[in-house]
Amino acid sequence: MMRKAMCAVPPMGWNSWNTFTENINENVVKETVDAMKEQGFLEAGYEYVVIDDCWSLKERDSEGKLAADPEKFPSGMKALADYVHAKGFKFGMYSCCGTRTCADYPGSFEHEFEDAKQFAQWGVDYLKYDNCFKPQNQDGRTLYRRMGMALANSGRDIVFSACQWGTDSVHEWIRSSGAHLFRSTEDINDSWNSIRDIALSQIDKQAFSGAYCHNDMDMLVVGMHGKGGNEYISAGGCTDEEYQTHFSLWAMMNSPLMIGCDVRNLSEETKKILLNQDIIAINQDIECRSAFRLNCVSNSPDVFTLVKFLSDGDIAIAMFNMGDIPAMVTVDFWDMGLTVSSGKNLKFYDCVEHKDIGLKKERYSETVAAHGSKIYRCKVV
Repeated sequence: MMRKAMCAVPPMGWNSWNTFTENINENVVKETVDAMKEQGFLEAGYEYVVIDDCWSLKERDSEGKLAADPEKFPSGMKALADYVHAKGFKFGMYSCCGTRTCADYPGSFEHEFEDAKQFAQWGVDYLKYDNCFKPQNQDGRTLYRRMGMALANSGRDIVFSACQWGTDSVHEWIRSSGAHLFRSTEDINDSWNSIRDIALSQIDKQAFSGAYCHNDMDMLVVGMHGKGGNEYISAGGCTDEEYQTHFSLWAMMNSPLMIGCDVRNLSEETKKILLNQDIIAINQDIECRSAFRLNCVSNSPDVFTLVKFLSDGDIAIAMFNMGDIPAMVTVDFWDMGLTVSSGKNLKFYDCVEHKDIGLKKERYSETVAAHGSKIYRCKVV
C-alpha cells in the first residue's frame, strides 16, 4: 500500500498531557472532542486529538500486547477512535522508545512492529513517541528509525511525532527516521520564562524544519492560566498578552500547534487567540519557509523581528519584546531585501486586530508591550 503524504504543513490539534497528565480518561476525550467541534476548532484546522502518557495498564497483557486501562477507557481504544473519527477528527496516542514510558507504563522497546500493528488496528492516526528509559548504550537514532519503519509498514497512515527533546543533535538526523515532527526542546510549562527560553533556543534551528518534518517546540500553554496537571506544568500561569506572544512565535517558527489547555472551559480571549485564522494561515502556509531574524541597530537587545516569506508573495513580519518594559521595535525593509530603488513598499495588515494599517515606506516602527508582540501580513505594492 502506498502511503499518502502526511503533514505537508505543521499538524494542529489537542494533547491531553498539560492539563490532565495521568487523569486522562474516555469521558474527558469525548467531552474535549465535542467541545472542539462545537467551538469551531476542527473548522479552524485543529484535527488531531491525542491521548498522552498513562492510558495503558502497567503491564502488557498475556499475549504481550499493550492494553488500555479498563477503568479509564472501559469502551476500549477502537471504540474511542471510532467516536473521534465520527466527529471528523483524527485520533492520536502515545508510546515511548524505551522499556518504559516517562510515567512508568510499558514502552515499545523491542515491541515496535507489534505495537505499530496494534495502533493501526485501533484506528490510530498519530503517534507521539517519547524518549524515556532507553536501555544503556542504546542509540536513539536507531530506536526512532525502528518505529518509523514499523509505522510505515503498519497498514495504516500514522503520523510519527518524535518527542526526542532536542538531544543528540536530533535536528540533524530525525528527518531520515520517517518522523513528521520532532520535539526539539525540554518540556514547556505555563510560564513566560519557559515560552521565552524555548523560542530563543530554536531560532537558529529554523533551517532544519520544513514540509513533512516540522520542528516541534512543544504543546501550547495558551489559556491554561496555571491550571496544569502537575506543579511543574502549572508554574504560575501567564497573561493573555504573553499567550498571544507565545502563539505568534509558534506560528511564525512553523511549530505544530497542539493545544494543551482544557478546551471545555475557555475564556473568550483564549478562543480569540487560538482561533485566529490570520495567524493560523501564516503557520499553515504550504511552502513552510523558515523565518529569519532581523535586529535594527537602534532596537533594544530585548527585542527582535521575525520575517517569513509566504507562498502568495506576502511577507509575515512579527515583532517581539522579550523584555520587562515596553520598547520601540523598528524593522528596516532594506534588511529583508526590499530596497528603495525597487520602487516597492509594504501594505501592512494587523493579524491580531484584523485591520489594515496602511502603506509603509522603507521602515516601520512600533512600540511593543513588555512580553508582547505585533504580527502583520504585508503585501508588496
